[in-house]
Amino acid sequence: MAKKLEVTLTRSLIGRPEKQRVTVKTLGLRKMHQTVVHEDNEAIRGMVNKVSHLVTVKETNA
Repeated sequence: MAKKLEVTLTRSLIGRPEKQRVTVKTLGLRKMHQTVVHEDNEAIRGMVNKVSHLVTVKETNA
């Protein structure tokens, strides 16, 4: 089975630069404490890395 990442928005986007807002939106997150599941690949890892201070990530094998 392919690994997946559960990404949860844990910090607010208020006062954050536009690039960070766009990155969070691209990940599919709109509201605080919302969780989305993505395939584990380099593109998603890069986006998560850019906003790592705003999100929490959990690896799953689902």
